[in-house]
Amino acid sequence: MSGKPVLHHFNGRGRVECIRWLLAAAGVEFEEKFIECPEDLEKLRKDGKLMFEQVPMVEIDGMTLVQTRAILNYIATKYDLDGKDVKERALIDMYAEGIADLSEMMGQLVVTPPDQKEAKIALIKDRTKNRYLPAFEKVLKSHGQDYLVGNRLTRVDIHLLELLLYVEEIDSSLLAPFPLLKALKSRLSNLPNVKKFLQPGSQRKPPIDEKVLEKAKKIFKLS
Repeated sequence: MSGKPVLHHFNGRGRVECIRWLLAAAGVEFEEKFIECPEDLEKLRKDGKLMFEQVPMVEIDGMTLVQTRAILNYIATKYDLDGKDVKERALIDMYAEGIADLSEMMGQLVVTPPDQKEAKIALIKDRTKNRYLPAFEKVLKSHGQDYLVGNRLTRVDIHLLELLLYVEEIDSSLLAPFPLLKALKSRLSNLPNVKKFLQPGSQRKPPIDEKVLEKAKKIFKLS
């Protein structure tokens, strides 16, 4: 096994993108082995690599890890991107779950039937500007610090930056009423490791288009 973490997933964002983000933010080089066809996925299953028969899967430090949140927790702990005590970790987990909720809604857009897409986008915009972004703006306002938790970079800052960039892809005006979040986005985007990941040619993946979606459906045998 390589000394670098190896990510197994299809060549698109999906549930592995937040893992790419966190590794990159930690300055960790990683390799990717893309699942190109159903046979690739089946081989991983037959080899006993997928505990619950699904990806993402990451080979790291001699372990084979599945389940996105478990992988993120391991990376955050290893690279000191978690809280310094149990209370900070509780806040990080709570904020991360809120981010995951909205991210999940956005992720569903690509598989939303065309006749339902407009309503889905409207719901996402409503939840974004009236529920999720106000909550994070309030956190930043409450303590006046540069980061969400503990006045230092943690995994939840990286998760939030990724989310904010997805929000801008849907409608850049959604960020306008939230000056502290805009400042956080700018600050995080200029961190050396993050800035490098945001450059063209990095392992960051673009929005899933129809071609990538169709390939993913074939790999995972989705209707």
